[in-house]
Amino acid sequence: MSVDIGMPSVGTSGVPRLPDGEALSRKDFTSDQEVRWCPGCGDYAILAAVQGFLPELGLKRENIVFVSGIGCSSRFPYYLDTYGMHSIHGRAPAIATGLATSREDLSVWVVTGDGDALSIGGNHLIHALRRNVNITILLFNNKIYGLTKGQYSPTSDVGAITKSTPVGSVDAPFNPVSLALGAEASFVARTMDSDRKHLTDVLRAAAAHRGASLVEIYQNCPIFNDGAFQLLKDRDEAQARLLHLVDGEPIRAGEGADARVVVRDVDGLRVVPEQDADPAAVIRHRVDDPDPSTAFAISRLDDPSFAHVPMGIFRSVDRPTYDDGVRRQLAAASGEGHHSDTDLATLLAGNDTWTV
Repeated sequence: MSVDIGMPSVGTSGVPRLPDGEALSRKDFTSDQEVRWCPGCGDYAILAAVQGFLPELGLKRENIVFVSGIGCSSRFPYYLDTYGMHSIHGRAPAIATGLATSREDLSVWVVTGDGDALSIGGNHLIHALRRNVNITILLFNNKIYGLTKGQYSPTSDVGAITKSTPVGSVDAPFNPVSLALGAEASFVARTMDSDRKHLTDVLRAAAAHRGASLVEIYQNCPIFNDGAFQLLKDRDEAQARLLHLVDGEPIRAGEGADARVVVRDVDGLRVVPEQDADPAAVIRHRVDDPDPSTAFAISRLDDPSFAHVPMGIFRSVDRPTYDDGVRRQLAAASGEGHHSDTDLATLLAGNDTWTV
């Protein structure tokens, strides 16, 4: 599986870069802490991919920050030799927003899980995406609460038998990609822990994007929800089920006579055999479409049966970021860069103040 990321963007502009001729390696981003997850956990593969990718940024380690909430994935800051914070349950996006807004010289990342991000942290997540804060959010989705020992999560399937739903969950699950697109996130992607190349390509694109990047990573929990994504890890099954999102190309699964494509008809988007598809109805993927409705419709092709699973970058558009806007206001209020009739003293002693 490949990802077309286009030309690099400016996701890390303003962050001090390493001097010319100086480079870091994976070892430089590996801390001295013992990595402690359950044997076989998908987090190991994601950590290895992130450690291997970070040197590509060309940034100083002290200008990279990883903020996590609570959960198995939230151990991440301990295992990276960068700055980091193991913060509050669900509140990592709020803390990251403050960092990104106050410190333009930092590359700010959030590591979270489906429980941490979508349950107690759901409100913080959608508003970070809506505001388009310049942060990169890695959402590990294993469809279960792992750290607290196997309760159902906001992405668990209906009927899931868990510690907290012994006769089956009756909750309708979130689709994290649909949620992000509904919040009009400017960058949304999906990848998988076991596909190192695809995962790295998506990380590269997310880091290059200036604005809020949400990357959902399918991640296996071998203890409490083992094999949740096994159909997508089997090579033959994956070839038939994965809908590859490549910018400018038809959205396609399978090969040869078994190939299928996504088309639009009066009922919306459908997956049909390529040989039967009307070429005029075939959807060519556009990551830069300013209207997120088609990307949202693509995300809805997914269902718990994994019959069709879109994988790759759903959306990547440029729009103003929250933190850049706040800094412009502060510069105007303090008179930096250009003349302003409004300074901080005037704002503090404005019409809404009085003497008692």
